[in-house]
Amino acid sequence: MGIFRQLAEYLYLKKKDPNAPNTQWVRYMHGINRISLLLFIFAMIVLAYKLCTKR
Repeated sequence: MGIFRQLAEYLYLKKKDPNAPNTQWVRYMHGINRISLLLFIFAMIVLAYKLCTKR
C-alpha cells in the first residue's frame, strides 16, 4: 500500500481497504498513527504562524 493512500485513510479522505486485516492491534496502531499525524500537522501550522508573525 502506498504511503499517500495510507495518509488519506488516516485523515478519512479515502475509504479503508476492505481486504486489509482488521485486528484489535492493527486498530490501535492506526489510532496512534492518526494521533501522531494530527499532532505533526498542528505543529507545522504553529511553526508557520510563528514564522509569518515574526517581527
